[in-house]
Amino acid sequence: MTAEPVAASTVDEGLREKQPARIAGMFDAIAHRYDLLNRILSGGLDQRWRARAIAALRLETTDLLLDVCTGTADVALSALVSPTPPRRVVGVDFSREMLRLGLAKTRRRRQHVSLLLAQGDATRLPLPDGAVDAATIAFGIRNVQQPDVACRELARVLRPGGRLAVLEFGLPASPRFRALYLWYARRVLPVIGRAVSRHDSAYAYLPESVGKFPPPEEFGHLLQACGFPHVEVIPLTLGIVYLYVAQR
Repeated sequence: MTAEPVAASTVDEGLREKQPARIAGMFDAIAHRYDLLNRILSGGLDQRWRARAIAALRLETTDLLLDVCTGTADVALSALVSPTPPRRVVGVDFSREMLRLGLAKTRRRRQHVSLLLAQGDATRLPLPDGAVDAATIAFGIRNVQQPDVACRELARVLRPGGRLAVLEFGLPASPRFRALYLWYARRVLPVIGRAVSRHDSAYAYLPESVGKFPPPEEFGHLLQACGFPHVEVIPLTLGIVYLYVAQR
C-alpha cells in the first residue's frame, strides 16, 4: 500500500534518501513556520493526535519521559500540562533551529525546569540503558534513515515495562477516502506548504515519505522485532494517522 511518488524534480535526492544532514537542514529551514503549518494542514487535528498519544502512555508523576524527534517540543510541552505530568521530559532532535524555537516556547511557558532539550540522533540516543520510564516519537520515525536502529535505541533506553507511543502518518483503508486524502497530500498540501514555509521541497517530501513508510501491520511487527513484544496499532481519523502503543 504505497502512494505514487511525487515527481522526481520536486524532491531533493538527499531528502529522498533521508540523509540525516539533508533532513536536519530541511527542518532548520522550515522551523519558523512549522507549528503554524501543522495546525493549518491538519485542521488542528495534530493537537488531538498528540494528546491521544500522551494519554496512551499512562504517565505517572514520577516518570521520566523521552520525546524523540521532539521538533519544537509540542509533545513534550503537552505532556507537562497533562492530567498526570511526568517528573521531567527530555526532548531529542537533530535540528538545531527546531530546538532553538522549542527552547523559546519552553521558557515562555515557564517549563524550562521540567524540560531538557538536547541535539542528538534517534539512532544514537544520548541516554544510558533503561534510563526512561516512557517514550514518544511523533511524526518523526519515517524521517529516520534506519528506523529499525532507532526503534532498538528506544527499547534500549526504556526500562523493562516502559511504554512507547509512536504517531505516524498512514494511508486510509477506505478506497474513496484514500483517494481524496492522496489528492490533498499530492496537490494541495505541497502548494500550501511551499507558500507558507517558502521551502521548495519540504512539503513535496512529506507525501512521498508517507507513501514509502511501511504499512501499519508491518511497522507493528518491526517494533516487536526491535524489543517491544506487546504492540497495539490504533488508526486515528480514518487511518490518516496511526498510533502505535508498545511496551518494553
